[in-house]
Amino acid sequence: MRRLLLAALLIVSLTFSLHLIRSQNRGAPDFPEKQISSQTREVTIEIAPGSTGSDIATLLFESGVVKSATAFFRVAVGDTRSAKIAPGAHRLSLEISAKQSLDQLLDAKRMPDLLIVTEGAWNSEIVAELRARGFSKADIDAAFKSLKLPAGFASVEGVLFPAQYSFAKGSAVSEILQAMISRFNTEASSSGLQSGEGKFTPQQLLTMASIIQAEGDLKDFTKVSQVIRNRLAISMPLQLDSTVHYIRKVRGQVFLSTQATLAKSAYNTYRNYGLPPGPIGNPGRAAMDAAIHPEAGDWLFFITVAPGDTRFTKSNDEFLTWKRLYEKNRRAGAFEVKK
Repeated sequence: MRRLLLAALLIVSLTFSLHLIRSQNRGAPDFPEKQISSQTREVTIEIAPGSTGSDIATLLFESGVVKSATAFFRVAVGDTRSAKIAPGAHRLSLEISAKQSLDQLLDAKRMPDLLIVTEGAWNSEIVAELRARGFSKADIDAAFKSLKLPAGFASVEGVLFPAQYSFAKGSAVSEILQAMISRFNTEASSSGLQSGEGKFTPQQLLTMASIIQAEGDLKDFTKVSQVIRNRLAISMPLQLDSTVHYIRKVRGQVFLSTQATLAKSAYNTYRNYGLPPGPIGNPGRAAMDAAIHPEAGDWLFFITVAPGDTRFTKSNDEFLTWKRLYEKNRRAGAFEVKK
């Protein structure tokens, strides 16, 4: 059966045995450090899911990458990064030192089938990435219809966990997507989101997490979470730009026109009260944690007046003052992306 190989953040189990290493010849040969150039010969190896340290060391030796398996063992045991070696295909230089081989195994650029799902990515963006890799629209549509959703969640949007993935050639789209859901299950369970919290269901918390991911910088996640809760508590519309951006499928825009806020959609939090009917993207673990553990505060408003400067307040007057500052900064080009 063809299996999806999960990359970087889906950590392969590396069982490096100290006893085995110590029993090996302590003078194990190692290639000297070498200068890597475009002329350096390379080989592509594939690390299977569940590979042990012994398996990887042997594979490197037999492929001509390292001079001895024991040399790689020693480097791996002494470097905690070795626990992050991902299963999947890796492109490595031949006849390099054990340290260089570890560095190359951890280099995402050397994983030819790497698929990166960014935090907050929409399912439509993930679909575009899959299409770019040669999967047909028909296969992708069929895969989405066949997915098994985690208990307590009603939509695929939000449960394709953002991480780095590498898949074996011939993997089915359903395998790739289901692996993302499997990772989501792990993160949602360990965060507590999957169990719900207070009056909020797991689906509502996931929706909150997706908004938090889209609205704030990491340092502001817990405050944004509290603003959402405070507004819901007094039946105040959320009026969040990110929900309109989700409807319109636009990114990188700070300014939102009045016309855009009139969009007819259940996801438009300017026209509708309460949370939107589902997530507006696929949030990462930090946003999940913030949805469950908001920072205590009485804030009802927040606005980013300049990149990196997001302010929170309970006062509408103060918010309007900051909004004028934001508009001044926007007109001055503070939010333009520098090339």
